[in-house]
Amino acid sequence: MSSLRAAPLTGLRVLDLTRVLAGPWCTQNLADLGAEVIKIERPHQGDDTRRWGPPYMPDASGQPSSEAAYYAAANRNKKSVTIDMATPAGAQAIRDLAVQSDILVENFKVGGLKKYGLDYDSLRQIAPRLIYCSITGFGQNGPYAERPGYDFMIQGMGGLMSITGEQDPIPGAGPQKAGVAVADLMTGMYATVGILAALHERSHSGLGQHIDMALLDCQVAMLANQNMNYLATGQAPTRAGNAHPNLVPYQVFTVADGHLIIAVGNDKQFQALTRVLGCPELAQDDRFATNPQRVHYRAELIPLLQRPLLEHDQAYWQTQLEQANVPVGPINTLDQVYADPQVQARGLKITLPHSVIGHMDSVANPIRLSSSPLRYQSAPPFLGEHTEQVLSELLGLDSSQIHAVQGNRHDFFKE
Repeated sequence: MSSLRAAPLTGLRVLDLTRVLAGPWCTQNLADLGAEVIKIERPHQGDDTRRWGPPYMPDASGQPSSEAAYYAAANRNKKSVTIDMATPAGAQAIRDLAVQSDILVENFKVGGLKKYGLDYDSLRQIAPRLIYCSITGFGQNGPYAERPGYDFMIQGMGGLMSITGEQDPIPGAGPQKAGVAVADLMTGMYATVGILAALHERSHSGLGQHIDMALLDCQVAMLANQNMNYLATGQAPTRAGNAHPNLVPYQVFTVADGHLIIAVGNDKQFQALTRVLGCPELAQDDRFATNPQRVHYRAELIPLLQRPLLEHDQAYWQTQLEQANVPVGPINTLDQVYADPQVQARGLKITLPHSVIGHMDSVANPIRLSSSPLRYQSAPPFLGEHTEQVLSELLGLDSSQIHAVQGNRHDFFKE
């Protein structure tokens, strides 16, 4: 008999009124943790990202399906229900589902749900235990509250792009966004944390509450040490390429056959690095003996370390530095990532059953719980896959009533 317990959020129901990435990333986290997530989508169209391709996920024969890879990244373990909230019947169905839910997550523009009676103030009157999380670009108040907010522009406005990219005057220098939508993803993660905190508080008060999440807030907050570098000095950090503003050497170096990351975090590691490189005298040099000195004399030190690294290839230096306990690593492409034995040992690539295309590869949630593990039950659903099941089982609607809640309009998420 298994000693494992149920997934930690088993028994909780989430009403998901989100699309694109920040909201779906949050609700996918909740679904992985065991919650039942009902994703409300516009009839005939669904989440915008269903069409954000190519690429599209392959079907059972290996040909591209209609499921965009982007959509598949953030919607596993969910149920898709199509409802037109612009119809009275549709709005009422969503209100009825909210009464039977623990959590509602939405990313409409500020005030956009009020006309349907689906805003927090309306729903708390009929569902006082409901935890209601709103995700917007700029939050529920302030001079920018009415503006739309997208990850790329938030990376710029929130300061990330000012510290990302090569420093001037290196060729190719200039502000650079991250390779994934980090403002969206971090907002989804912060929203998950806020929801779990509100759930714990509800266990004492018996009441829900409104959670106000903004992409700009999260982007600013996640700058971590760069925030404090500015607040401590009054000097805005600038782009430093692959170098670290507070540690030296902590950057990409060129080796005989490519590149290697060396990430020295203390003076002992620096001493070990210089021994491996055959220049132990650098660790005794007053300019480089301590990290504050190395930061100050960065420009003088880096060329002295770079020179011997050109004499051997990546594999040689990685072996030598690992044996000396110096943090070192390659810059892998994604095919190399999934071929890495550590990634394979951790089971980061998973395969999920899909009702249309047979199966779909996905990426495991990195949260590992010893006794109540996360669950992977299904691939992202096709549009409206669970409409009849959910609306008949939870609301008792018959086929004509289900048809009525789907309406004829196809654009209500754009309002």
